[in-house]
Amino acid sequence: MHIGGLHIGWGEFFAAIGAVFYVATIAMQTMVPLRIAGIVSTFFFILYGYFAHAYPTLFMYLLLLPLNIVRLRQMLVLVKKVKVSASGDLSMNWLKPFMTRRQYFRGDLLFQKGDVADEMYYTVTGNFLLTELGIEVAPGHLVGEMGLLAPENRRTASLECLADGEVLTLSYEKLRELYFQNPQFGFYFLKLTSERLLQNIARLEERLSEKTLALQAATAR
Repeated sequence: MHIGGLHIGWGEFFAAIGAVFYVATIAMQTMVPLRIAGIVSTFFFILYGYFAHAYPTLFMYLLLLPLNIVRLRQMLVLVKKVKVSASGDLSMNWLKPFMTRRQYFRGDLLFQKGDVADEMYYTVTGNFLLTELGIEVAPGHLVGEMGLLAPENRRTASLECLADGEVLTLSYEKLRELYFQNPQFGFYFLKLTSERLLQNIARLEERLSEKTLALQAATAR
């Protein structure tokens, strides 16, 4: 093969292309394009090893090719899970084996504002009330997760049972493990806590607005 007046073999040609893609993997900052460039680079280095009769290089890249393909597939699956989690379509069924079932009756207090928090709850049946916030918690909702983020892990509100029901509890220790081990749950938990904070801010703004209107009405008299 002649390139610019130079005679090079097919092995050197494929090695040059492989080197270009290898440099590209170093320059990339995101994993999916990096893996794709790595697979392309590996493919050309395999061709180089074959045509140049560099068999140690050939065997090494033959081993690296399926490894890169597997890693790329894992990354694509992870990205898909993250997108599902970010959209809020996460099923909690997979989480239930890690949780403990408990029964509560009307009038029971699951926790009080200011208590040290060490677990969160998933309501299965019954009806519950976050007393200070005036929020009813129906079946199928997570509650008590804010204690993990609160200063000194203190409860930010009390939770009372309004109608007999069952809940599933998950310790914060196990929650931390799941958060770091399972990106799907991690992103769902981040979205859940963010929505909860925004809801609390909206309620505070509404109460402040009501108090301001009441004060203005009292002053006008």
